[in-house]
Amino acid sequence: QVQLVESGGGLVQPGGSLRLSCAASGITFSFYTMSWYRQAPGEQRELVAFISSVASINYADSVKGRFTILRDNAKTTVYLQMNSLKPEDTAVYYCHVNLNFKEYWGQGTQVTVSS
Repeated sequence: QVQLVESGGGLVQPGGSLRLSCAASGITFSFYTMSWYRQAPGEQRELVAFISSVASINYADSVKGRFTILRDNAKTTVYLQMNSLKPEDTAVYYCHVNLNFKEYWGQGTQVTVSS
């Protein structure tokens, strides 16, 4: 059974940092591209970043230079280091993996950037 469990969200002031974690189980973690998405209230879910099995990385333009995606295959965990946070980064952040054309999502973790 595939499980993705996110943690690390919270309330942070503009300019602050957070690190999100997503612990995966039930998959051969190192084989798959892992992604972070986010969804703000009233908005569509959008891709934030992904990291492939060979550590090829891509970021949304809105987070380039501020966010870093990392994976630790030994811990079957993917991270999203978020620096210089802005109010517009406020959203629920979701971990995602596509296994043979079937998508799996975590439960999400809330990130709120506000003074």
